[in-house]
Amino acid sequence: MAIADLIELDLRSGRLVAGDRLPPQRELAKRLNVDFTTVARGYVEAQKRGLVDSHVGRGTFVTGAAVRQRQDLSADAAPDPRRASVVDFSMNLPPEPDDPDLIARMREGMSAVAASLVPLLRYQGFGGSGMDKEAAAAWLGRRGLTPSQERIFVTSGAHPALLAIFGLMAKPGDTVLSEIVTYPGIRSIAAQLRLNLAGLPMDGDGIRPDALAAACERLKPKALYLNPTLQNPTTLTIPAGRREEIAAVARKYHLPIVEDDAYGFIPQEGPAPLAAAAPDLTWHVGGLAKCLGAGLRLAYVVAPDTRAVWPFVSAMRANTVMASPLTMALATRWIEDGTADAVLRFVRAEAAARQQMVAAVLPAGSYRADPISFNIWLPLTNGWTRSTFGSHMHASGIGVVASDAFTVEGAASEAVRVCLGGPIGRGRLQGALEFMAHALEGPPEMAGSFF
Repeated sequence: MAIADLIELDLRSGRLVAGDRLPPQRELAKRLNVDFTTVARGYVEAQKRGLVDSHVGRGTFVTGAAVRQRQDLSADAAPDPRRASVVDFSMNLPPEPDDPDLIARMREGMSAVAASLVPLLRYQGFGGSGMDKEAAAAWLGRRGLTPSQERIFVTSGAHPALLAIFGLMAKPGDTVLSEIVTYPGIRSIAAQLRLNLAGLPMDGDGIRPDALAAACERLKPKALYLNPTLQNPTTLTIPAGRREEIAAVARKYHLPIVEDDAYGFIPQEGPAPLAAAAPDLTWHVGGLAKCLGAGLRLAYVVAPDTRAVWPFVSAMRANTVMASPLTMALATRWIEDGTADAVLRFVRAEAAARQQMVAAVLPAGSYRADPISFNIWLPLTNGWTRSTFGSHMHASGIGVVASDAFTVEGAASEAVRVCLGGPIGRGRLQGALEFMAHALEGPPEMAGSFF
């Protein structure tokens, strides 16, 4: 992959031009001190991308067709404004790519998928084709997960997968556990299935193991839901040691864990998933919404064992029939050709840059955030309530959601989640942050927004 990436980089910089002959594979392998097959695969990957063409007896020559195609795509097409204006600010949105080369690369993937458009419009079996599962396995492998392919499923997003999983494990009236401040989607799912959702107290490392054990004794729960990395909304990441303690308690009480790893790929060196510590207890749900794009509506699900496979397949088929083959093919293409990594690198870098903007505007200690998260958790002071603050920020271009949406038990605190991502650029975000900071310096009546 690196060889193909460097050929493309040299084409863009002009170091290579169409018609240049690349070194023979064995010669390059010797110069790079790698195996011959590594270079051969690199050349094959470059040929797949349309960067080179090989001729038996003559060698491998640069064509640059894919690079020219990307440039043509960028030049000829413009976003439909009717699509560009659609956004749901109540969701936690990752920063959106704005680099023309990256966008062109993403669009090239769509063009490649379009070549198989007709078969991709067919009904297909649930869970993804062999190549889609291979891509899912490669992607999950970066988080240290190595399940067998029969336990991996490509689903139509994390939310329907969670709905199916909880529908299998609990019946109306049963109790499931979560963080006391948690992802709103799990509250909706519990309500839809008429489950009792019980919130566990948290400290700086996440849910407390002693509270988990006490809840298991008292409530006899059917499952534990956790969003353990860059938790929505607090941005807390459960450290490795606490994860081991949680897994130990779950094992003692035979408590299944549902791990919503929506943000797991954002940190470059985050803790291993709970599914790595307790694979036989854990349903792992690796959504692509936060690291590649919510519009894909895809999640990679790992079942805890083969016994759980068929009930899950039946539940998901009744729920969504199948994930869209079109979006599956696009995600697979992006993973295989390195585009997914490029998008993920952008999200990481942009999220970090935006957190630096927040740190320069808001007083230290006045909010909670991870240096690489794309939201902050903001406790309100000076008489601000979550409703008045939300109204004040309504036209700012950033999403502000009151704590009510995340609170499982008890009275909601005067706090809000502030999203730093979505379609807003850095310039407008800077203005919104300054507007927010100015308002928070005094009581709401001093902000001059209510008449």
